[in-house]
Amino acid sequence: MSKMHQDRIASVAAKLALTDNDVIFITPGADLRYLTGYDALPLERLTCLAVRSSGQAWMIVPTLEKPSALAHGVPDMNIELLDWQETQDPYSLLLSVVGTSERPLVNNLMWVEKAFGLRGAFGKEVALAGKLLSDIREVKTAEEIVFLHEAGAAIDSVHSNMYKWLRPGRTEREVGKDIAEAILAAGHVTVDFVIVASGPNGASPHHELSDRIIQAGEPVVVDIGGTMASGYCSDCTRMYVCGEAPVEYVEHYAVLLAAQAAARSHARPGVTCESVDAAARDVLSSAGLGDQFIHRTGHGIGMETHEEPYIVTGNKSLLVPGHAFSIEPGFYFAGKFGARIEDIVTCTQDGILSANNNSRELVVL
Repeated sequence: MSKMHQDRIASVAAKLALTDNDVIFITPGADLRYLTGYDALPLERLTCLAVRSSGQAWMIVPTLEKPSALAHGVPDMNIELLDWQETQDPYSLLLSVVGTSERPLVNNLMWVEKAFGLRGAFGKEVALAGKLLSDIREVKTAEEIVFLHEAGAAIDSVHSNMYKWLRPGRTEREVGKDIAEAILAAGHVTVDFVIVASGPNGASPHHELSDRIIQAGEPVVVDIGGTMASGYCSDCTRMYVCGEAPVEYVEHYAVLLAAQAAARSHARPGVTCESVDAAARDVLSSAGLGDQFIHRTGHGIGMETHEEPYIVTGNKSLLVPGHAFSIEPGFYFAGKFGARIEDIVTCTQDGILSANNNSRELVVL
């Protein structure tokens, strides 16, 4: 994998060379995993990759983390590995090998204390990398697309077994525990989130598991996802009801199905991200449900559950082959119920492929 990671670092350097910036610093997180494959611990001690526009790269790690960095083959990627002892100043040590910069960048999700440490060492303000990294990460390779579809199939298998756990008389928390175990059994290495939102709790898109007892005849939002051994994420929402759903809900759900289908039909290379959002939103709005659709239609996905591109009004970026994102319109009525239908899709040369292929109909258990 070292050649792939070397190419990714070279892409960052090439992007830097097209800007007024000459060096970027990247601390543990998805950006570092993407560029090096090293899932470094986000500690109070500094671990940081530095890449210059010339292509040179360095990584500094605490001495106690050096064996881990070596095991992940960091030097094999033409990255000079430095380590620092507890009594040393890692920022000054890093600066001594990287050299000065008038225009240093840091990755967007760097901890503030690390950014302040770099600022102090350089004596210069640091700026956010912005889209420099996400522009590279958001267009997936063929291998990454395979990983995302494997993740989608794994989470589909969990949804396929929902009848084993979801039934009246059980609490959301009890059902959620069973789902979490199934996510791991399906091949994920971590459970990133489990939403089981019954009845009125379904009106909260990011509801957390509670001790509320699930009742017969009330809709349940189940939104689940995890990370596979490949490092790529799953995310899929389906709707369930134990018994007969309210007539009003069934009518609204038919509109939601049409809205999600419209967005999937519209999504293809060359259209804007915001136009995919509009395709779903227009259907809901025409049926009087526009005010109940309170979030964007989708988000990019890869080594993070939420990343570029965002499928939202105002994002005029064009979809291109290799983009991977969710399509997940919904409606939410406070105190009553909610619904969301979510698929992860990948953009092809002439349309999209869905990583999630279970029925999108309301599942009656």
